[in-house]
Amino acid sequence: MRHSEGHPSTTLQRHWYNMAVIVSALGYFVDVYDLLLFGIVRVPSLIDLGYSGEELLHKGAYLLNWQMGGMLVGGVLWGIWGDKKGRLSVLFGSIALYSIANILNGTVQSIGMYAFYRFIAGIGLAGELGAGITLVAEVMTKEHRGYGTTIVSAFGIFGAVVAAIVADWFDWRTAYYIGGGLGLVLLVLRISAYESGMFHHMRKETVSRGNFLGLLYRRQQFPRYMRGILIGVPIWFVIGILITFAPEFAQYLQVALDENGKTLIEASKAIMYHYAGAATGALFCGLLSQYLRSRKKALFYFLAADALGVFAYFLLTGSSAAVFYLYCFLFGVANGYWSVFITVASEQFGTNIRATVTTSTPNFVRGAVVPITTSFVWLSQQGMGLMGAALLVGAVVLALAFVSLYLTEETYGKDLNYLEPF
Repeated sequence: MRHSEGHPSTTLQRHWYNMAVIVSALGYFVDVYDLLLFGIVRVPSLIDLGYSGEELLHKGAYLLNWQMGGMLVGGVLWGIWGDKKGRLSVLFGSIALYSIANILNGTVQSIGMYAFYRFIAGIGLAGELGAGITLVAEVMTKEHRGYGTTIVSAFGIFGAVVAAIVADWFDWRTAYYIGGGLGLVLLVLRISAYESGMFHHMRKETVSRGNFLGLLYRRQQFPRYMRGILIGVPIWFVIGILITFAPEFAQYLQVALDENGKTLIEASKAIMYHYAGAATGALFCGLLSQYLRSRKKALFYFLAADALGVFAYFLLTGSSAAVFYLYCFLFGVANGYWSVFITVASEQFGTNIRATVTTSTPNFVRGAVVPITTSFVWLSQQGMGLMGAALLVGAVVLALAFVSLYLTEETYGKDLNYLEPF
């Protein structure tokens, strides 16, 4: 079942430099900027709202959970919308919503409003990456789509680096305003992008589209869907726990202490260096999967490096700030298999459910931060401490990821022009 060769998306968008790749990469750049900006400005924003001490960690986890909860809701809603109304409609709608929410984040005066706006921003952020990857995967050839999705991910991840730089130059409220403005400007560029030819052809068929519930109760789809999610969870365990709360871990490990015994490690710099590494890792992992002609082998190598990185993190006791930040960068390289993980999720399913899967999968991974942080905080308060709690949670999510990867089919070079039975 082939789509029409006359559609613009099939004649103009075969190469890595096509408009679908460009607008998706820029969209993900702004997406990551906002997504990680909260982690970067967590401490100064909460201090400005009147919090201090342990409240910075607990209130920070509270707000992060609201943001990720919004992404869980948005991941499902935008995914269904993308399969029913089109991939481009999601790219427009999601960036408009999170751009407005970003601006509103700069106006908060209470923790309640902060949580509400992070929730709305989370819903908006949920649609960008999945819709972009779905579009790119469908307009490029099966031999080269890995390059397109790699560029989207690798370039987009640099949004976190820019967020850290902006937060360093401006106060936290202005940093939110800038993110919202960037998103609104990007909307203009979206006008020149074409819809997927596969989607246009699929709309002519009498078939169930965006059937999210079908993913949950059908034995043919649910195991594939869950395995795809579990493979990516370690990425956000590292980001949501070890990097977001880097100052607290650095204090625990006595890293870069000043004369008063307080660590000099800043969350914004830890996030910036980690994401610079993650962008590098995303590029390497994507190219490695193309070179090996295997998504699974590339994912295995990076998961193994990530596992080593988690346990080596707690060997940094007494190190300098330079060593700690260098480690954040190297840890980011190991943790940078996001592009291949999303590509595999997209390649696992047919056109009529692909946007739902590709959009909801990364958001369930991000949303996994809610039970992960909750478990981490609870375990740390039960006498395990920061190190014990982090190692236990990390071991569980890594074990599940390795098992899921082993059971996942190879998707390199798979023809995506087919429909999923429901």
